[in-house]
Amino acid sequence: MTRAPQRATFRDVFALAEFRALWFAELLSIFGDQLARVALSVLVFQETGSAALTGLTYALTYAPSILGGIFLSGLADRFPRREVMVGVDLARAVLILLVAIPGMSVWVLAVLVAGVSLLNPPFKAAQLALMPDVLEGDRYVVGLAVRSMTNQTAQLIGFAGGGLLIAAIDPHLALVIDGLTFIASALFVRFGLQRRPAARATEEAAKRANFLSSIRQGGRLVFADSGLRTLLLITWVSGLLPVYEGLAAPYAKTFGGGSFEVGLLLASDPLGSVIGAFVFTRWVHPATRPKLIGPLAILAAAPMLVAFLRPGLVPSMVVFLVCGALGTVALMQATASLSLAVPDSSRAQTMGLSNTGLTTAMGLSPAIGGVVADATNAQTAVGIFGVAGILITAVLAWVWFRAIGSDPQRWIPSDTTPTSPA
Repeated sequence: MTRAPQRATFRDVFALAEFRALWFAELLSIFGDQLARVALSVLVFQETGSAALTGLTYALTYAPSILGGIFLSGLADRFPRREVMVGVDLARAVLILLVAIPGMSVWVLAVLVAGVSLLNPPFKAAQLALMPDVLEGDRYVVGLAVRSMTNQTAQLIGFAGGGLLIAAIDPHLALVIDGLTFIASALFVRFGLQRRPAARATEEAAKRANFLSSIRQGGRLVFADSGLRTLLLITWVSGLLPVYEGLAAPYAKTFGGGSFEVGLLLASDPLGSVIGAFVFTRWVHPATRPKLIGPLAILAAAPMLVAFLRPGLVPSMVVFLVCGALGTVALMQATASLSLAVPDSSRAQTMGLSNTGLTTAMGLSPAIGGVVADATNAQTAVGIFGVAGILITAVLAWVWFRAIGSDPQRWIPSDTTPTSPA
């Protein structure tokens, strides 16, 4: 590959055919996943009339990914990553197409849905581990920004469009569409990416390592290193902060809002994410970005303190937009720095661990926030999470400041070092 420019642009990223293949594949999968979640909720409730079973089925689209992230992410280090992605896509397609068969027992359906969730982490780990190979230098961070912006948009379209589509067609057909998106994703990956050998294929010790020891090795690599450990924890904390998304309905109720206001509140964070990712990659110098991870993580939590003042709709939307913007860029840069600093032979396991912790935190956040909101109210709960976020990120920011100060070049790609002060 040719050397990337010091400050890459979106055009530089999309000029690479391999990135376009990865981008299209993920976009299709996200849209299909969101469509499937809506379809499964409608289908299970139609067939059982049970809110509990409907909720359980929805939870199964997320929960098993925790196990997949721990035990299966390392497959993308031990086997060629393109082949892992293709294999996972085809397996998910088969499982979802089985779910689409009319008359399927709810319990069999639940097992199949859990299987799809279990397979999501190795795909994501392989994809994130491949990104630094596909995108060199600053293109990598810009590529992450593109992913962040389009993923947020795809999720919104998937939920909104999914509801409209399922109102017009049978939920079983919607699940067939989801299965086809996985097949299309596999085709984009198979024919759009170069074949690369397994990351550990050239390491004799890694060849001899068994599966469980490779998992332990990946964990030791991250937690034994202060800088890597801090970046990992920052990504996890980023999943706890947007508690306001899970509390949107009771939050809106505190100022007399209804469904319309809930929708506006939910749209604020993704909109902020898109704006933040664009501004950060467009106007912040590549060599400066890693230094801002700590301050940005603190600032992402600080606006949540406004919730103690019981703001109305518009101020709350502004707060959530700012939190989304700052939180996204902190998470995006922490992910980039973490990925670039670990050896390629353990990159997929590390990124799988990062993504699994992030997903778990995103699941725990509304659950804990709901308990706090029941004891106080939703706005107070958001403010309390803001206080906790500031305290936690302040400690992590200090540790990160020391880590990057002791070895700044480790966290900055060589071709992004500025020729003059940024």
